[in-house]
Amino acid sequence: MWAQPPTKPGSAFRGEHGRRLRRRRQSSGGARSHDAGRRRDEIVPAVKIAGDSTRRPNATHPPNPATPSAAASLLFCRWAGGGTPAKYFKQNPAAGASSHAVIYPKLKPHPQGRVQRIAIFATRIRIATPSAAMQSSSTRHRLEAVNHDHETIPERLAVVTGGSRGIGLEVCRQLALQGVTVILTARDEKRGKDAVESLCHESNLSNIIFHQLDILDGNSRASLARYINSRFGKLDILLSGKAVNLIQSVIVQTYDEAVKCLNTNYYGLKWITEALLPLLKQSPSGARIVNTTSLRSELKRMPNEKLRDELRNIDIWDEARIEAMLNEFLLDLKNERLEEAGWPTMLPAYSMSKTVVNLYTRILAKRHPEMRINCVHPGFVNTEINWNTGIIPPEEGARGAVKAALLPQDGPTGCYFDQTELGEAW
Repeated sequence: MWAQPPTKPGSAFRGEHGRRLRRRRQSSGGARSHDAGRRRDEIVPAVKIAGDSTRRPNATHPPNPATPSAAASLLFCRWAGGGTPAKYFKQNPAAGASSHAVIYPKLKPHPQGRVQRIAIFATRIRIATPSAAMQSSSTRHRLEAVNHDHETIPERLAVVTGGSRGIGLEVCRQLALQGVTVILTARDEKRGKDAVESLCHESNLSNIIFHQLDILDGNSRASLARYINSRFGKLDILLSGKAVNLIQSVIVQTYDEAVKCLNTNYYGLKWITEALLPLLKQSPSGARIVNTTSLRSELKRMPNEKLRDELRNIDIWDEARIEAMLNEFLLDLKNERLEEAGWPTMLPAYSMSKTVVNLYTRILAKRHPEMRINCVHPGFVNTEINWNTGIIPPEEGARGAVKAALLPQDGPTGCYFDQTELGEAW
């Protein structure tokens, strides 16, 4: 709301009548002016818009919020006797910060030609008010980055698939002990929450979070991606370790079981990587992707020499060609032609799933050189997947994955780790 000042400013201070009023005020310790209704030392605002010094704002011409006053100055002046400011106003609440400007009083000439002295207490405040169009995208991104749920974003954030048991559970523990904030995922919600509670209690950790994930369910993958994006805005480490029961793969070699094995070990890994890849690209230090593989993936175990040579040449492969090869494998499995066609006959589906995991890892590493993307064979670890027939404890089996997840920026990429050492699989 805009207000007009009292009329006839300064009339009480002219001539003999004015002198009597001034003497009366001095003797009473600060009487009130009958026309201004304000104490002598009251702060009176008036406005001058930066870039428009020739016009004072009033009810007819309020300050223009669009005026380029990003560096406006705010000045408070003490009103002194000898004249009421000709224009003053209450700040228009719709005008925003850009309506602030230089505040000053009007100087009234003294009857004898002197200008009334005005005591000024001035404070200059620089106000930056760029419009939305002037704000840079990087500034908006930084603001978004620090406002996710009003929480501090961790320096390193990891997702571990299949983290409720075995190697995955131990990987979560070791990463958390290294200061990494870990999102432990599992298909079974109760089992996953119990795993987080156990880790936090036994190892005195508070940086492990549970989120339900079924890597074969598109809605579940999307839910995890939305959660990470809304809360953290980025992802630094992805460890994919979900696998089917190895002993079951030895006993059962039906077409349906082979499809299940390929879906879990390769397609599920690929789908969750694709779902989280936009968040991995937001990692300020370059993301780390670690895929669990096996000795069965080594190309020296591939009977088909022509296919073996082709698999070594990463330049000719992409996801579409991998899918075509797996479809051919499944067809030969269904027609019982594995040996004739030169496919692995020992754990055929499991071996092929891990072979293409290696291949996909190399494709990603070539496509994203700013990341460190590797596959790790943890060894024959004693877990439920192999009916606890392994010879290596989970604590030891997790070391290779943790090492690959924490590689420096100049570390290897597109490589195969046999436990904690670089190996050769192709």
